[in-house]
Amino acid sequence: MRRRTVLATALLSAVAGPGLGAGTARAADPGPSVTLTGTTTLDSQAVFFVSYDGLVNNNAFQKNGLLTYKGYQYAVWYTADRNAVVGRRALGATTWSTVKVGHTLRYNDSHNVISMGVSRIDGRLHLNMDSHSDGFTYVKSVAGLLDNPAGLSWTTSRFGAPRSTLDGLTLTTQFTYPQFIATPEGRLQLSYRVGISGNGRNALAEYDGSAWTALGEWTSSTGTYTSEHGSSTARNMYLHGIDYDRGGRLHSFFTWREQSNAVMCNSGGITNHDTGYVYSDDRGRTWRNNAGTVVGTTGGSDRVSVTDAGLVVDPLNPDHSLMNQESQFTDSAGLPHAIISYVPGRFGQCTTNYVANRTAGGRAFHVRKNSSGTWQKTEIPVPLNSSQRTKLILDTYDNAYAIFPFGRIAGASKASGYTDWKLLYDGSGLNAFGEVVTDETRVAQDGVLSFMYQEKSSGTTPSPLHVVDFRLPA
Repeated sequence: MRRRTVLATALLSAVAGPGLGAGTARAADPGPSVTLTGTTTLDSQAVFFVSYDGLVNNNAFQKNGLLTYKGYQYAVWYTADRNAVVGRRALGATTWSTVKVGHTLRYNDSHNVISMGVSRIDGRLHLNMDSHSDGFTYVKSVAGLLDNPAGLSWTTSRFGAPRSTLDGLTLTTQFTYPQFIATPEGRLQLSYRVGISGNGRNALAEYDGSAWTALGEWTSSTGTYTSEHGSSTARNMYLHGIDYDRGGRLHSFFTWREQSNAVMCNSGGITNHDTGYVYSDDRGRTWRNNAGTVVGTTGGSDRVSVTDAGLVVDPLNPDHSLMNQESQFTDSAGLPHAIISYVPGRFGQCTTNYVANRTAGGRAFHVRKNSSGTWQKTEIPVPLNSSQRTKLILDTYDNAYAIFPFGRIAGASKASGYTDWKLLYDGSGLNAFGEVVTDETRVAQDGVLSFMYQEKSSGTTPSPLHVVDFRLPA
Protein backbone atom coordinates (compact mmCIF):
# COMPACT_ATOMS: atom_id res chain seq x y z
CA MET A 1 0.00 0.00 0.00
CA ARG A 2 1.42 3.42 0.75
CA ARG A 3 5.01 2.23 0.89
CA ARG A 4 6.18 5.77 1.40
CA THR A 5 4.99 5.28 4.98
CA VAL A 6 6.85 2.04 5.41
CA LEU A 7 10.44 3.21 5.48
CA ALA A 8 10.17 6.95 6.06
CA THR A 9 7.48 7.59 8.61
CA ALA A 10 8.97 10.84 9.85
CA LEU A 11 9.18 12.26 6.37
CA LEU A 12 5.61 11.33 5.58
CA SER A 13 4.19 13.30 8.46
CA ALA A 14 4.88 16.48 6.53
CA VAL A 15 3.75 15.38 3.08
CA ALA A 16 0.18 16.65 3.36
CA GLY A 17 1.37 20.13 4.22
CA PRO A 18 0.37 22.46 7.06
CA GLY A 19 -3.32 23.10 7.50
CA LEU A 20 -4.31 20.43 4.98
CA GLY A 21 -6.26 17.40 6.15
CA ALA A 22 -5.14 14.01 4.94
CA GLY A 23 -6.71 13.18 1.59
CA THR A 24 -8.11 16.71 1.08
CA ALA A 25 -7.85 17.87 -2.53
CA ARG A 26 -7.03 21.50 -3.24
CA ALA A 27 -8.18 23.33 -6.35
CA ALA A 28 -4.57 24.13 -7.17
CA ASP A 29 -3.31 20.55 -6.90
CA PRO A 30 -1.58 19.50 -10.12
CA GLY A 31 -2.62 16.45 -12.04
CA PRO A 32 -0.31 13.54 -12.88
CA SER A 33 2.79 14.12 -14.97
CA VAL A 34 6.20 12.49 -15.45
CA THR A 35 9.44 14.11 -16.60
CA LEU A 36 12.31 11.82 -17.46
CA THR A 37 15.39 13.02 -15.57
CA GLY A 38 17.91 10.26 -16.18
CA THR A 39 18.82 6.60 -16.45
CA THR A 40 21.67 4.82 -14.66
CA THR A 41 23.13 1.38 -15.30
CA LEU A 42 23.32 -1.10 -12.45
CA ASP A 43 24.94 -3.87 -14.46
CA SER A 44 25.89 -4.05 -18.13
CA GLN A 45 25.58 -7.85 -18.02
CA ALA A 46 22.95 -9.04 -15.55
CA VAL A 47 21.77 -12.64 -15.59
CA PHE A 48 19.00 -13.23 -18.13
CA PHE A 49 16.66 -16.17 -18.58
CA VAL A 50 12.91 -16.27 -19.09
CA SER A 51 11.01 -18.41 -16.58
CA TYR A 52 7.27 -18.29 -15.85
CA ASP A 53 7.18 -15.48 -18.45
CA GLY A 54 9.40 -13.31 -16.23
CA LEU A 55 12.93 -12.40 -15.18
CA VAL A 56 14.50 -13.09 -11.78
CA ASN A 57 15.85 -9.51 -11.63
CA ASN A 58 12.58 -7.85 -12.57
CA ASN A 59 9.61 -9.60 -11.03
CA ALA A 60 7.04 -7.02 -10.02
CA PHE A 61 6.15 -8.87 -6.80
CA GLN A 62 9.61 -8.17 -5.32
CA LYS A 63 9.36 -6.18 -2.10
CA ASN A 64 11.68 -4.51 -2.23
CA GLY A 65 14.07 -4.93 -5.17
CA LEU A 66 14.66 -1.16 -5.12
CA LEU A 67 14.25 1.16 -2.13
CA THR A 68 15.28 4.55 -0.76
CA TYR A 69 16.28 5.35 2.80
CA LYS A 70 17.89 8.46 4.34
CA GLY A 71 19.07 9.96 1.06
CA TYR A 72 20.42 6.78 -0.52
CA GLN A 73 18.88 4.35 -2.95
CA TYR A 74 19.52 0.59 -2.79
CA ALA A 75 19.10 -2.11 -5.45
CA VAL A 76 19.58 -5.89 -5.56
CA TRP A 77 20.13 -8.26 -8.47
CA TYR A 78 22.04 -11.26 -9.81
CA THR A 79 25.03 -10.74 -12.10
CA ALA A 80 25.86 -12.74 -15.23
CA ASP A 81 27.90 -15.14 -13.08
CA ARG A 82 24.86 -15.51 -10.77
CA ASN A 83 26.33 -13.62 -7.81
CA ALA A 84 23.83 -11.83 -5.59
CA VAL A 85 24.82 -8.19 -5.27
CA VAL A 86 23.48 -5.10 -3.55
CA GLY A 87 24.19 -1.62 -4.83
CA ARG A 88 23.71 1.85 -3.42
CA ARG A 89 23.95 5.45 -4.59
CA ALA A 90 23.29 8.85 -3.13
CA LEU A 91 20.08 10.23 -4.58
CA GLY A 92 20.92 12.08 -7.76
CA ALA A 93 24.24 10.28 -8.28
CA THR A 94 24.82 8.59 -11.62
CA THR A 95 27.00 5.72 -10.45
CA TRP A 96 26.35 2.83 -8.07
CA SER A 97 28.66 1.14 -5.60
CA THR A 98 28.10 -2.62 -5.44
CA VAL A 99 29.09 -5.46 -3.15
CA LYS A 100 28.68 -9.22 -3.43
CA VAL A 101 26.93 -10.79 -0.44
CA GLY A 102 28.31 -14.32 -0.75
CA HIS A 103 25.49 -16.17 -2.49
CA THR A 104 24.99 -17.47 -6.04
CA LEU A 105 21.64 -18.13 -7.69
CA ARG A 106 20.87 -21.85 -7.68
CA TYR A 107 18.26 -22.30 -10.41
CA ASN A 108 16.93 -20.66 -13.56
CA ASP A 109 13.67 -19.83 -11.81
CA SER A 110 12.29 -16.30 -11.93
CA HIS A 111 10.56 -16.79 -8.57
CA ASN A 112 13.96 -16.79 -6.83
CA VAL A 113 14.12 -13.01 -6.46
CA ILE A 114 16.06 -10.94 -3.93
CA SER A 115 13.96 -8.84 -1.54
CA MET A 116 15.21 -6.10 0.79
CA GLY A 117 13.95 -4.64 4.04
CA VAL A 118 15.13 -2.02 6.52
CA SER A 119 14.82 -2.39 10.28
CA ARG A 120 14.78 1.23 11.41
CA ILE A 121 15.15 0.13 15.01
CA ASP A 122 18.82 -0.75 14.39
CA GLY A 123 19.60 0.62 10.90
CA ARG A 124 20.21 -2.76 9.26
CA LEU A 125 19.57 -3.84 5.68
CA HIS A 126 18.06 -7.34 5.36
CA LEU A 127 18.03 -9.56 2.26
CA ASN A 128 16.02 -12.72 1.61
CA MET A 129 16.61 -14.55 -1.67
CA ASP A 130 16.62 -17.59 -3.92
CA SER A 131 13.52 -19.50 -2.86
CA HIS A 132 10.61 -21.23 -4.58
CA SER A 133 8.81 -23.72 -2.37
CA ASP A 134 12.09 -24.73 -0.74
CA GLY A 135 14.74 -23.17 1.50
CA PHE A 136 15.86 -19.53 1.40
CA THR A 137 19.08 -17.57 1.91
CA TYR A 138 19.14 -14.68 4.40
CA VAL A 139 21.76 -11.96 4.81
CA LYS A 140 21.75 -8.88 7.03
CA SER A 141 24.10 -5.95 7.37
CA VAL A 142 25.83 -4.67 10.48
CA ALA A 143 23.77 -2.38 12.70
CA GLY A 144 23.71 1.28 11.69
CA LEU A 145 24.88 0.77 8.11
CA LEU A 146 21.85 2.52 6.66
CA ASP A 147 21.83 5.26 9.29
CA ASN A 148 25.29 6.51 8.32
CA PRO A 149 25.77 5.71 4.63
CA ALA A 150 28.18 8.57 3.98
CA GLY A 151 30.38 7.61 6.92
CA LEU A 152 30.51 3.81 6.56
CA SER A 153 32.25 2.12 3.66
CA TRP A 154 30.20 -0.03 1.32
CA THR A 155 32.05 -3.35 1.48
CA THR A 156 31.25 -7.04 1.80
CA SER A 157 32.59 -6.95 5.35
CA ARG A 158 29.55 -4.88 6.34
CA PHE A 159 27.33 -7.92 5.70
CA GLY A 160 27.09 -11.14 7.64
CA ALA A 161 27.48 -14.61 6.21
CA PRO A 162 24.55 -16.04 4.21
CA ARG A 163 22.31 -18.26 6.32
CA SER A 164 19.47 -20.72 5.66
CA THR A 165 17.56 -19.46 8.72
CA LEU A 166 16.55 -16.10 10.16
CA ASP A 167 19.43 -15.87 12.64
CA GLY A 168 18.68 -19.42 13.75
CA LEU A 169 14.91 -19.29 13.36
CA THR A 170 13.77 -22.03 10.97
CA LEU A 171 10.52 -21.18 9.21
CA THR A 172 9.51 -23.87 6.68
CA THR A 173 11.02 -26.16 4.06
CA GLN A 174 8.51 -24.78 1.53
CA PHE A 175 9.22 -21.04 1.50
CA THR A 176 8.31 -18.57 -1.30
CA TYR A 177 7.61 -14.86 -1.88
CA PRO A 178 9.54 -13.00 0.82
CA GLN A 179 8.20 -9.49 1.38
CA PHE A 180 9.68 -7.24 4.07
CA ILE A 181 7.46 -4.63 5.75
CA ALA A 182 8.53 -2.15 8.41
CA THR A 183 6.17 -1.51 11.30
CA PRO A 184 5.46 2.04 12.47
CA GLU A 185 7.66 1.37 15.52
CA GLY A 186 10.65 0.47 13.33
CA ARG A 187 10.50 -3.29 13.67
CA LEU A 188 10.70 -5.42 10.53
CA GLN A 189 8.23 -8.08 9.47
CA LEU A 190 8.64 -10.77 6.84
CA SER A 191 5.64 -12.02 4.90
CA TYR A 192 6.01 -15.35 3.08
CA ARG A 193 4.11 -18.33 1.74
CA VAL A 194 4.27 -21.80 3.29
CA GLY A 195 3.51 -24.63 0.87
CA ILE A 196 3.03 -24.60 -2.89
CA SER A 197 0.96 -22.87 -5.54
CA GLY A 198 -2.64 -23.97 -5.15
CA ASN A 199 -2.06 -25.35 -1.67
CA GLY A 200 -0.30 -22.83 0.57
CA ARG A 201 -0.72 -20.47 3.51
CA ASN A 202 0.57 -16.97 4.20
CA ALA A 203 2.65 -16.39 7.33
CA LEU A 204 4.52 -13.64 9.19
CA ALA A 205 7.76 -13.37 11.17
CA GLU A 206 8.97 -10.30 13.09
CA TYR A 207 12.37 -8.81 13.97
CA ASP A 208 12.60 -6.57 17.05
CA GLY A 209 16.20 -5.43 16.69
CA SER A 210 17.66 -8.39 18.53
CA ALA A 211 15.91 -11.56 17.31
CA TRP A 212 13.36 -12.95 14.87
CA THR A 213 10.08 -14.48 16.08
CA ALA A 214 7.67 -16.58 14.04
CA LEU A 215 4.19 -15.07 14.38
CA GLY A 216 2.61 -17.92 12.44
CA GLU A 217 0.26 -18.54 9.54
CA TRP A 218 -2.79 -16.36 8.96
CA THR A 219 -4.49 -17.81 5.88
CA SER A 220 -6.05 -21.21 5.28
CA SER A 221 -5.71 -23.47 2.23
CA THR A 222 -8.77 -25.56 3.07
CA GLY A 223 -12.48 -25.23 2.34
CA THR A 224 -14.54 -25.82 -0.80
CA TYR A 225 -14.81 -23.33 -3.65
CA THR A 226 -17.32 -24.09 -6.39
CA SER A 227 -17.62 -22.41 -9.77
CA GLU A 228 -20.13 -23.13 -12.53
CA HIS A 229 -17.72 -25.76 -13.83
CA GLY A 230 -16.68 -27.68 -10.73
CA SER A 231 -15.14 -27.56 -7.25
CA SER A 232 -11.76 -27.29 -5.56
CA THR A 233 -10.86 -28.13 -1.96
CA ALA A 234 -7.38 -26.57 -1.77
CA ARG A 235 -5.84 -23.21 -2.73
CA ASN A 236 -3.53 -20.40 -1.73
CA MET A 237 -4.02 -16.67 -1.27
CA TYR A 238 -1.76 -14.59 -3.53
CA LEU A 239 -1.09 -11.14 -2.10
CA HIS A 240 -1.05 -7.98 -4.21
CA GLY A 241 1.05 -6.57 -1.38
CA ILE A 242 1.10 -6.15 2.38
CA ASP A 243 1.70 -2.60 3.60
CA TYR A 244 1.18 -0.17 6.47
CA ASP A 245 -0.47 3.17 5.89
CA ARG A 246 0.55 6.30 7.77
CA GLY A 247 -2.01 5.58 10.49
CA GLY A 248 -0.59 2.12 11.23
CA ARG A 249 -3.22 -0.03 9.51
CA LEU A 250 -1.86 -3.03 7.60
CA HIS A 251 -3.62 -3.61 4.26
CA SER A 252 -3.64 -6.46 1.78
CA PHE A 253 -5.45 -7.09 -1.49
CA PHE A 254 -5.37 -10.65 -2.79
CA THR A 255 -6.62 -13.26 -5.26
CA TRP A 256 -7.28 -16.95 -4.65
CA ARG A 257 -5.51 -19.66 -6.71
CA GLU A 258 -7.40 -22.96 -6.73
CA GLN A 259 -5.56 -26.26 -6.90
CA SER A 260 -8.08 -28.05 -9.09
CA ASN A 261 -8.49 -27.19 -12.78
CA ALA A 262 -12.08 -28.39 -12.47
CA VAL A 263 -13.14 -24.81 -11.61
CA MET A 264 -12.11 -23.51 -15.07
CA CYS A 265 -13.84 -23.60 -18.43
CA ASN A 266 -10.57 -24.65 -20.10
CA SER A 267 -7.32 -26.08 -18.74
CA GLY A 268 -5.31 -23.53 -20.72
CA GLY A 269 -6.41 -20.73 -18.42
CA ILE A 270 -5.52 -20.17 -14.77
CA THR A 271 -7.51 -20.88 -11.60
CA ASN A 272 -7.18 -17.40 -10.08
CA HIS A 273 -10.51 -15.85 -9.04
CA ASP A 274 -11.90 -12.82 -7.20
CA THR A 275 -10.15 -9.78 -5.77
CA GLY A 276 -10.33 -9.74 -1.98
CA TYR A 277 -9.24 -7.35 0.75
CA VAL A 278 -8.34 -7.67 4.44
CA TYR A 279 -6.71 -5.39 6.98
CA SER A 280 -5.15 -5.52 10.43
CA ASP A 281 -5.01 -2.85 13.13
CA ASP A 282 -2.78 -4.81 15.52
CA ARG A 283 0.39 -5.31 13.47
CA GLY A 284 -0.85 -8.40 11.65
CA ARG A 285 -2.05 -10.35 14.68
CA THR A 286 -5.73 -10.37 13.70
CA TRP A 287 -7.32 -9.78 10.28
CA ARG A 288 -10.62 -8.14 9.42
CA ASN A 289 -12.76 -8.06 6.30
CA ASN A 290 -14.03 -4.90 4.65
CA ALA A 291 -16.88 -4.65 7.16
CA GLY A 292 -14.49 -4.82 10.12
CA THR A 293 -15.35 -8.37 11.17
CA VAL A 294 -12.44 -10.49 12.41
CA VAL A 295 -11.87 -13.28 9.89
CA GLY A 296 -8.52 -14.67 11.02
CA THR A 297 -5.88 -14.73 13.74
CA THR A 298 -2.17 -15.08 12.95
CA GLY A 299 -0.83 -18.22 14.56
CA GLY A 300 -4.31 -19.26 15.64
CA SER A 301 -6.73 -21.95 14.53
CA ASP A 302 -9.11 -19.51 12.81
CA ARG A 303 -7.42 -18.26 9.65
CA VAL A 304 -8.64 -16.25 6.67
CA SER A 305 -10.44 -18.72 4.43
CA VAL A 306 -12.13 -18.79 1.03
CA THR A 307 -15.38 -19.55 2.86
CA ASP A 308 -15.25 -16.38 5.00
CA ALA A 309 -17.88 -13.78 4.23
CA GLY A 310 -17.09 -10.20 3.24
CA LEU A 311 -13.67 -10.78 1.68
CA VAL A 312 -14.43 -10.21 -2.01
CA VAL A 313 -14.47 -6.59 -3.22
CA ASP A 314 -14.44 -7.38 -6.95
CA PRO A 315 -15.91 -10.77 -7.94
CA LEU A 316 -14.57 -12.63 -10.98
CA ASN A 317 -14.76 -16.30 -11.90
CA PRO A 318 -11.66 -18.30 -12.93
CA ASP A 319 -12.35 -18.01 -16.69
CA HIS A 320 -10.68 -14.62 -17.35
CA SER A 321 -6.97 -15.20 -16.60
CA LEU A 322 -6.92 -12.89 -13.58
CA MET A 323 -3.34 -11.99 -12.61
CA ASN A 324 -2.02 -12.75 -9.13
CA GLN A 325 0.38 -10.57 -7.08
CA GLU A 326 -0.22 -7.39 -9.03
CA SER A 327 0.03 -4.15 -7.06
CA GLN A 328 -1.42 -1.98 -4.29
CA PHE A 329 -0.86 1.35 -2.55
CA THR A 330 -2.64 3.57 0.00
CA ASP A 331 -3.42 7.24 -0.36
CA SER A 332 -2.76 10.01 2.15
CA ALA A 333 -6.07 9.31 3.91
CA GLY A 334 -5.20 5.62 4.36
CA LEU A 335 -7.62 4.46 1.67
CA PRO A 336 -6.53 1.35 -0.23
CA HIS A 337 -5.97 1.24 -4.00
CA ALA A 338 -5.01 -1.69 -6.23
CA ILE A 339 -4.28 -2.59 -9.81
CA ILE A 340 -5.77 -5.84 -11.09
CA SER A 341 -5.76 -7.22 -14.63
CA TYR A 342 -7.61 -9.87 -16.61
CA VAL A 343 -9.32 -10.50 -19.95
CA PRO A 344 -12.69 -8.68 -19.88
CA GLY A 345 -15.82 -10.49 -20.96
CA ARG A 346 -16.11 -8.45 -24.16
CA PHE A 347 -13.12 -10.46 -25.43
CA GLY A 348 -14.76 -13.76 -24.50
CA GLN A 349 -16.06 -15.58 -21.45
CA CYS A 350 -13.46 -18.36 -21.51
CA THR A 351 -9.71 -17.90 -21.85
CA THR A 352 -8.02 -20.95 -23.33
CA ASN A 353 -4.40 -19.79 -23.37
CA TYR A 354 -3.27 -17.70 -20.40
CA VAL A 355 -0.32 -15.92 -22.05
CA ALA A 356 -1.84 -15.49 -25.52
CA ASN A 357 -5.25 -14.33 -24.30
CA ARG A 358 -3.84 -11.87 -21.76
CA THR A 359 -1.45 -10.47 -24.37
CA ALA A 360 -4.22 -10.03 -26.94
CA GLY A 361 -7.07 -8.86 -24.73
CA GLY A 362 -5.81 -8.21 -21.20
CA ARG A 363 -6.71 -4.94 -19.51
CA ALA A 364 -5.73 -3.38 -16.18
CA PHE A 365 -8.25 -1.93 -13.74
CA HIS A 366 -7.87 0.53 -10.87
CA VAL A 367 -9.81 -0.65 -7.81
CA ARG A 368 -10.10 1.66 -4.82
CA LYS A 369 -12.09 2.40 -1.69
CA ASN A 370 -13.44 5.96 -1.69
CA SER A 371 -13.96 8.24 1.29
CA SER A 372 -17.56 7.07 1.74
CA GLY A 373 -16.41 3.47 2.00
CA THR A 374 -17.62 2.41 -1.45
CA TRP A 375 -15.44 0.35 -3.76
CA GLN A 376 -14.94 1.81 -7.22
CA LYS A 377 -13.36 0.27 -10.31
CA THR A 378 -12.09 1.97 -13.47
CA GLU A 379 -10.65 0.33 -16.56
CA ILE A 380 -7.35 1.87 -17.62
CA PRO A 381 -7.52 2.44 -21.42
CA VAL A 382 -4.05 1.08 -22.15
CA PRO A 383 -3.85 -2.46 -23.60
CA LEU A 384 -1.49 -4.74 -21.67
CA ASN A 385 0.10 -6.20 -24.83
CA SER A 386 1.68 -8.58 -22.35
CA SER A 387 0.80 -11.38 -19.95
CA GLN A 388 2.68 -9.61 -17.16
CA ARG A 389 2.00 -7.34 -14.18
CA THR A 390 1.41 -3.61 -13.78
CA LYS A 391 2.65 -1.59 -10.78
CA LEU A 392 0.84 1.21 -8.92
CA ILE A 393 2.09 4.26 -7.05
CA LEU A 394 0.44 7.47 -5.82
CA ASP A 395 2.19 10.83 -5.68
CA THR A 396 2.11 13.56 -3.02
CA TYR A 397 -1.23 14.80 -4.37
CA ASP A 398 -2.73 11.28 -4.51
CA ASN A 399 -2.61 11.19 -8.29
CA ALA A 400 -2.30 7.57 -9.43
CA TYR A 401 0.30 6.11 -11.78
CA ALA A 402 0.22 2.66 -13.39
CA ILE A 403 3.60 1.42 -14.61
CA PHE A 404 2.86 -1.12 -17.31
CA PRO A 405 5.11 -3.81 -18.78
CA PHE A 406 7.85 -2.37 -21.01
CA GLY A 407 8.05 0.74 -18.80
CA ARG A 408 4.94 2.50 -20.08
CA ILE A 409 3.36 4.90 -17.57
CA ALA A 410 -0.30 5.95 -17.37
CA GLY A 411 -1.74 8.43 -14.88
CA ALA A 412 -5.05 9.60 -13.44
CA SER A 413 -5.87 12.55 -11.22
CA LYS A 414 -7.50 12.44 -7.83
CA ALA A 415 -9.52 15.51 -8.84
CA SER A 416 -11.28 13.51 -11.57
CA GLY A 417 -12.08 10.64 -9.23
CA TYR A 418 -9.44 8.66 -11.14
CA THR A 419 -11.55 8.62 -14.31
CA ASP A 420 -9.11 10.45 -16.61
CA TRP A 421 -6.47 7.75 -17.11
CA LYS A 422 -4.14 8.47 -20.02
CA LEU A 423 -0.72 7.38 -21.23
CA LEU A 424 2.03 9.71 -19.98
CA TYR A 425 5.14 7.84 -21.19
CA ASP A 426 5.28 5.16 -23.87
CA GLY A 427 8.51 3.45 -22.79
CA SER A 428 10.20 4.15 -26.11
CA GLY A 429 13.95 3.81 -26.02
CA LEU A 430 14.04 1.61 -22.89
CA ASN A 431 13.96 -1.74 -24.70
CA ALA A 432 12.52 -3.15 -21.48
CA PHE A 433 11.72 -6.86 -21.35
CA GLY A 434 8.44 -6.65 -19.46
CA GLU A 435 7.72 -6.16 -15.75
CA VAL A 436 9.50 -3.45 -13.81
CA VAL A 437 10.40 -3.13 -10.13
CA THR A 438 9.31 0.21 -8.66
CA ASP A 439 10.88 2.05 -5.74
CA GLU A 440 7.76 2.28 -3.60
CA THR A 441 9.54 4.27 -0.88
CA ARG A 442 11.10 7.07 -2.90
CA VAL A 443 8.06 9.00 -4.11
CA ALA A 444 7.37 10.64 -0.75
CA GLN A 445 11.02 11.39 -0.07
CA ASP A 446 11.92 13.47 -3.13
CA GLY A 447 8.96 13.29 -5.54
CA VAL A 448 10.67 10.92 -7.96
CA LEU A 449 9.32 7.76 -9.55
CA SER A 450 12.19 5.27 -9.94
CA PHE A 451 11.92 1.84 -11.45
CA MET A 452 14.36 -0.92 -12.33
CA TYR A 453 14.11 -2.67 -15.68
CA GLN A 454 16.17 -5.10 -17.74
CA GLU A 455 16.72 -4.91 -21.46
CA LYS A 456 15.38 -7.59 -23.76
CA SER A 457 17.70 -10.43 -24.67
CA SER A 458 17.39 -13.97 -25.99
CA GLY A 459 18.08 -17.36 -24.50
CA THR A 460 20.46 -16.91 -21.57
CA THR A 461 22.49 -14.04 -22.99
CA PRO A 462 23.08 -11.46 -20.20
CA SER A 463 21.67 -7.97 -20.74
CA PRO A 464 21.91 -4.50 -19.14
CA LEU A 465 19.95 -3.70 -15.98
CA HIS A 466 18.98 -0.06 -15.39
CA VAL A 467 17.19 2.33 -13.04
CA VAL A 468 15.22 5.16 -14.66
CA ASP A 469 13.99 8.26 -12.80
CA PHE A 470 10.99 10.49 -13.48
CA ARG A 471 10.20 13.73 -11.65
CA LEU A 472 6.59 13.89 -10.43
CA PRO A 473 4.55 17.03 -9.64
CA ALA A 474 6.10 19.01 -6.80
